[in-house]
Amino acid sequence: MPLPNLDMDALRSLVAILRLGGLARAAERIGRSPSAISQQMRKLEAQLGEPLFRKQGRRVVLTEAGDRVQAYARRILELNDEAVHAVRGAAIEGTVRFGLPGDFAESWLPAALGQFRQAYPAVRVDVLVEPNRRLLERLDRGELDLVLAMNQGARADAEHLATLPMSWIGPKGTGKLVRPDSVLDLALYRPPCFFRQAGTAALDRAGIAWRPAFVTASLHSLWAGVGAGLGITVRTAADLPPTLMRLGPQHGLPPLPGVELCLHTAPGAPSAALTRLRQAVMEQAQLHLGRTTRKGSGPGDR
Repeated sequence: MPLPNLDMDALRSLVAILRLGGLARAAERIGRSPSAISQQMRKLEAQLGEPLFRKQGRRVVLTEAGDRVQAYARRILELNDEAVHAVRGAAIEGTVRFGLPGDFAESWLPAALGQFRQAYPAVRVDVLVEPNRRLLERLDRGELDLVLAMNQGARADAEHLATLPMSWIGPKGTGKLVRPDSVLDLALYRPPCFFRQAGTAALDRAGIAWRPAFVTASLHSLWAGVGAGLGITVRTAADLPPTLMRLGPQHGLPPLPGVELCLHTAPGAPSAALTRLRQAVMEQAQLHLGRTTRKGSGPGDR
């Protein structure tokens, strides 16, 4: 008996369900009804002759067969998309000026830009790494086409990608930090900085004394100061150096809010190159940062 040809749309829906954390979210993103997505999953199960999902309490999780299929689904879709990009990419050209904060300049995003370059060799991407506030000022002046920025969800051009937790960060091996009659040393960015504002406000609410022991305008020097034990800091855990660790209540530290990550596109009709880069960044952000959370906003800048 000949083997069935797996439905590509159904495989894409399966990956979307896993990436976005649920069938309803996947249906909304793909533009299909939940019942249509459910039908696709039943079709896949019929083709494979195995159930892909099972109940675990109130949750629905992958079966062993489902876990095996999702791994192949990602590979199949990657090959499919690579083939399409290889043919269509040659027809797309132009320049896109892309700005991003230093938090994402050394982790998954450069690799994603490298993959984009391979798929669209005629597109030149000029990348600028600066603080959030400066990037958006450049976008407003027409100096950038696309910006990935944190904590600017109130802007009309903001497209929500994820809400990332802020974390206290210190050297590995850090023990309890907060003690009576002691002052907590902080490593901070120069103001204005919404991480600085959120961290010091949380300490003030908790009645914990602090002082700015190490102040810088560079993420590299911030990590160096924290690693040297000059003070703890507040950031997301994105691209966290291996010598550092997240800190929390066990160290005597108060909870922190989340920070919204958004894409901002220059006004006007986007070029084909800009549209493709924007799509690629969105897909990679969802893949590497996990499913998006409820949209929110926070104080400050940077």
